Amino acid sequence: MTPRAADRARYDRATAQLDAPLAVVDLEAFDANADDLVRRAGGKPVRVASKSVRCRALLERVLARDGFAGVMSFTLAESLWLARAGFGNVLLAYPSADRAGFAELAGDAKPAGAVTVMVDDVAQLDLIQASRAGGTEEIRICLELDTSLHLLGGRVRIGARRSPLREPGELADLARSVARRPGFRLVGLMAYEGHVAGVGDAVAGRPVRSRAIRLMQSAARKELAARRAAVVRAVRAVAPDLEFVNGGGTGSVQHTAAEDAVTEIAAGSGLFVPQLFDNYTSFSGRPAALFALPVVRRPGVGVVTVLGGGYPASGVAGKDRLPVPYLPEGLRYDPQEGPGEVQTPLLGSPADDLRIGDKVWFRHAKAGELCERFDTLHLVEGDRVTAAVPTYRGEGQTFL
Repeated sequence: MTPRAADRARYDRATAQLDAPLAVVDLEAFDANADDLVRRAGGKPVRVASKSVRCRALLERVLARDGFAGVMSFTLAESLWLARAGFGNVLLAYPSADRAGFAELAGDAKPAGAVTVMVDDVAQLDLIQASRAGGTEEIRICLELDTSLHLLGGRVRIGARRSPLREPGELADLARSVARRPGFRLVGLMAYEGHVAGVGDAVAGRPVRSRAIRLMQSAARKELAARRAAVVRAVRAVAPDLEFVNGGGTGSVQHTAAEDAVTEIAAGSGLFVPQLFDNYTSFSGRPAALFALPVVRRPGVGVVTVLGGGYPASGVAGKDRLPVPYLPEGLRYDPQEGPGEVQTPLLGSPADDLRIGDKVWFRHAKAGELCERFDTLHLVEGDRVTAAVPTYRGEGQTFL
């Protein structure tokens, strides 16, 4: 029996009394992936990206482990919810225009002390100030640095379009704007190198493209390390008590951790290891989060139909954004249909061994987006489900 076949047998036994569709997290794999992130971080704390987990119980589980400290959230409403739930170190990774949320933050000492918000424009400071509604609590501020790689004099840009702040002087100017405003305190700096951390460099069947990605990422790491160090120096000259400099992402943990200017690493997808993270040379992990769909039809030889399945991931539309039929091995989508809104035909010889009601196990292309489809995660240890915990959706929290 192959390791994947053994996993399928375990998951089938563990969920034998549960009807699909359902989602599971293999805790042994989850914990092993957590250990690997800590190892690669080389002694620097790992801040967990909540958008890649979207389950309070699992956030609490990983934060209880040595080597992890703090949450990187994705909306202000989520940040406030986590702070009220007792999470004490929450960095909002994206600017917000949630006026009601900022009024709550400015009016309550507990979340104000726990939540740091992201800014890359004076206009965002103006919006926060105008939203205070009489609240006087100090707002903790983090600045974001654009990490994109510019080539050919800036005519070619590689990387996400995030912050407009790129050069040390630009970050220092905004730092001074924060320092001049009563009621704000600059505490952090963030730089997310998504073109390094979030792009696989070993794409199956694409050796030339993979080589080009590795060359790009090598150049990007060198350029960013020098620029990030200069930015940190410039910002610390304005705010010498800066508490943290955050960088990284699952795919670049060890490279970012090697930079002296960085004090903590962000990662989250590496806990679940979704399908997109199979294409990396820098690390390998164990798939920990899967979902199962039931076989409901057998239309013919070599084909079964499962219920549901149309769960594409965000990003540029393409095959790499689709869930992958994982167990049993050897199933594939019908190219004329793909994964459907309410049913999905699957082709391949393993289909002939599947019966009505059997489970087919899938891996999502990305990590936390799986939890937007399921309200419960069944936690598997060995061949038993030892707990069922709510996702954000299961707690009635749909932040985006």
